[in-house]
Amino acid sequence: MSHPIPPAGAPSEALADAAPPASTGPLAGLKVVEFAAIGPVPMAAMLLSDMGADVVCLARPGGRVSDPRSIITRGRRWMELDLKHPDAAAQARALMAEADVVLEGFRPGVMERLGLGPDAALAANPGLVYGRMTGWGQTGPLAPRAGHDINYVAITGALDSIRGADGTPATPLNLVGDYAGGAMFLVSGVLAALLSAGRTGQGQVVDAAMCDGVSVLLSLFHTRRALGLWGPPGTNTLDGGSHFYGSFRCADGRFLSIGPLEPQFYAEFRRIAGLEDAAFDAQHDRARWPELREKVAQAIAGKTRDEWTRLFEGSEACVAPILALEEAPDHPHLVARETFIERDGVRQAAPAPRFSRTPGAVSPLPMGAATSPAAVLAAWRKPG
Repeated sequence: MSHPIPPAGAPSEALADAAPPASTGPLAGLKVVEFAAIGPVPMAAMLLSDMGADVVCLARPGGRVSDPRSIITRGRRWMELDLKHPDAAAQARALMAEADVVLEGFRPGVMERLGLGPDAALAANPGLVYGRMTGWGQTGPLAPRAGHDINYVAITGALDSIRGADGTPATPLNLVGDYAGGAMFLVSGVLAALLSAGRTGQGQVVDAAMCDGVSVLLSLFHTRRALGLWGPPGTNTLDGGSHFYGSFRCADGRFLSIGPLEPQFYAEFRRIAGLEDAAFDAQHDRARWPELREKVAQAIAGKTRDEWTRLFEGSEACVAPILALEEAPDHPHLVARETFIERDGVRQAAPAPRFSRTPGAVSPLPMGAATSPAAVLAAWRKPG
């Protein structure tokens, strides 16, 4: 059940007003206002929370997520505010005035129309870092248009470069745009702006656009293209064109990842896989790649995935089983590194990266811990 938010300062027995626990993470003490969104904004907020930031999410009435299975909303408090109502917008402005960081993912102009745009926010809080996450960016002819991850990735050339066996551009979940080209660039931009604000006292706007971020991620491939080393999709070393870098079907219908790029690893792969044909000696003869890829496929199809895994175990052949999502947490390497943790009966990734002196952690706050503007402001405002 969701709870309406009373005016600032009004008591409410319905609200938990959970205080954030003390954090040891590298961002301990950082105050973040997250305007509820989809895709990269909640991912960025989760990452900041895992690193110790005190993140408070402002959600639409009835829009909060309290289900413990919603991993991406972990680690922060929430409150419901109808930002179209003047009192609620005023409460949001008061929170932004005390915050170090704001994260929002609306279309350009929405926050300005609500009176919550960066000009007003920075006037009230000059050191604020105002993170804006969109697909198209704050400017350009597509800036006001609707879109989703696949569209932003499409115009960068990334989608055309990732093709299935039939030549159709693949759908790489929403990892490439929302998360790699979006959330990660938003977080890195916010952290850089915080460093600048710490030196100068001046905050700024971070315009994180997925189409920009993905284009940066493609820098290696633009380099190879400029050097004449990158051909059409499906004909290159890293995009499925070669016989020594790709995914291959095993006898049981599951798959094996193969990636021995260097000659010594390639030799080890050939030895264990039994690829004695002299044709494999010319590893980088592109004219023979289709033929050799078919031969590798035939060889791999002769055993199950787990049989191959046992054969390659301990080797440097750069071979690993392709695991399903439900299998991954039980892989011995991930178990040894404690890559996954369990909370409220839900397996989820532990915070990353890891810090030697100020380790991050998943906040012990209950999922969907409710709070109010008054409670947050009381904690955030400096005495005097």
